[in-house]
Amino acid sequence: MHIRKIGIIGRTYRHVQRYRQILAVLFRYGFGDLVDTLKIEQYIEVGLQMISRKRREKIESLTRAERVRMALEELGPTFVKMGQFLSTRPDLLPVEFIKELEKLQDHVPPVEFPEVEKIIETELGAPLRDTFMGFSETPLASASIGQVHRATLMDGDEVIVKVQRPHVRKTIEVDLEIMLHIATLTERHLKAAEVHRPTRLVEEFARTIEKELDYTFEAAHVERFAMQFMGDRTIYVPKIYRETTTRCVLTMEYVRGVKASDIEKLQQEGLDTREIARRGFDLILKQIFVHGFFHADPHPGNIFVLPNNVICYLDFGMMGRISRKSRENFADLVMSIVRRDEVKATDAFLRLTTRTDEPDRDRLERDVADFIDRHFYRPLKDLDLMKILHQLMEIASRYKLIIPPDLFLMIKALGNAEGLGRKLDPNFDATSQAAPVIKSVQMQRLHPRRIGTDLVDSGIDFLHLLMEIPGEVRDILRQARLGRVKLEFEHRGLEPMLSTHDRISNRLAFAIVLAALIIGSSLIVLSGIPPKWHEIPLIGLAGFLIAGIMGFWLLVTILRRGRM
Repeated sequence: MHIRKIGIIGRTYRHVQRYRQILAVLFRYGFGDLVDTLKIEQYIEVGLQMISRKRREKIESLTRAERVRMALEELGPTFVKMGQFLSTRPDLLPVEFIKELEKLQDHVPPVEFPEVEKIIETELGAPLRDTFMGFSETPLASASIGQVHRATLMDGDEVIVKVQRPHVRKTIEVDLEIMLHIATLTERHLKAAEVHRPTRLVEEFARTIEKELDYTFEAAHVERFAMQFMGDRTIYVPKIYRETTTRCVLTMEYVRGVKASDIEKLQQEGLDTREIARRGFDLILKQIFVHGFFHADPHPGNIFVLPNNVICYLDFGMMGRISRKSRENFADLVMSIVRRDEVKATDAFLRLTTRTDEPDRDRLERDVADFIDRHFYRPLKDLDLMKILHQLMEIASRYKLIIPPDLFLMIKALGNAEGLGRKLDPNFDATSQAAPVIKSVQMQRLHPRRIGTDLVDSGIDFLHLLMEIPGEVRDILRQARLGRVKLEFEHRGLEPMLSTHDRISNRLAFAIVLAALIIGSSLIVLSGIPPKWHEIPLIGLAGFLIAGIMGFWLLVTILRRGRM
């Protein structure tokens, strides 16, 4: 999605009105200091300075993470989606913010049916009655981007139809433009923000939400998911009706089932909750470690159980991808932890993450050893996988190790699946069930065919490199001959020295101005230039008074630094 920067031309009425709402919410939840730091008001119309800065009394007892979550919920769909996007980025936010943002919910009233009907007819190019034999006017669910209705096709197939809310794209575009403006100010006024580049983050979020606004992406996810489980009778994937699916309308098979979280109803239907727990976790393991393409939001509301304990996933808007290399590194980490080998566990942990600076290896190994001692000298069935994964993220945060977003989604999906398994079966042992799968991932690397394939791939890559070297060298020499080669040097560690030099220069300039003021005031006093007070020129007295204040200020500053 293209985001226009807000400039003089972009200060339209809709931007000002929306900016006013955003700033009002920020003040209401105690973020007025942030608004002041970013100097937002001086970039927007003067009228924004009239916004009330009063705080609600009850927010004083809330944590900063809770206030962020509440503010995002009040700001509406785009900001809720941004919060959900950030909840998958442990490389950017502390764990307490991640946990709080995971609670974000959409509270959006449904769209009136005439508008829904108009969108469907515009998208499908035909009257609603010519496409559907029946269409329920009351939605089954309503979210920030779209809402779901039950319907019947002309051939009698029962379906659900997801319809995008009217004008949602324009609303999101305005919010994204404001987000980009705030991100730009953040980079300009907060030095700490330069590392994470908020503007790049907003652009990445824009690309993510663009896919969510195009329902053909979700349709493709469903079809790929169905292909990778073709022939597996433990899972059922709803059918997509492509002829009635567009960017703004998604038509999917209606599935009758029981929510995986409704244990009482499952038992009434004669379904085996233990088998459902085992199958559900086995399916998420297959998605991650066999196919590398997984349902990234497997909470109980997105999982139905059909007769014969068959699992059916719903809502394929959020999917994750994990590379073979990351899967293998994660398997190494888990097996090293289970074997109580902190050295190999640390190696695998570092391979899984990225970093700007090398951490203290000895301290990291000690923390990993403490982590293993805390959890893995007790029965495996007593382990809480989600708690373990959150503590691993805390270690990563402590050492500024960056966990890739897809890896975090994988960890979150495993944790959700284990939580559902424990709810269905209190004696569910996720660790024991995962062990054979993880071992098989490790053993696959030693298979002769895999070794041969890796050797061939490496040989081809090396051959390509050898073939490219002469051309690359030729290009470098050509650029050098044309005078286009630039060498850039980056000095590190000079900031303290530069800061000291700036301080010395400022004091010298201050002292010179002070001396000039004293000398000038003395000459005026000696010259006797009127007006006078008790025969002393007032201009000279004023000069001495200012010089005294400046001198006292300079002395206090020097003493506060502890050096003369």
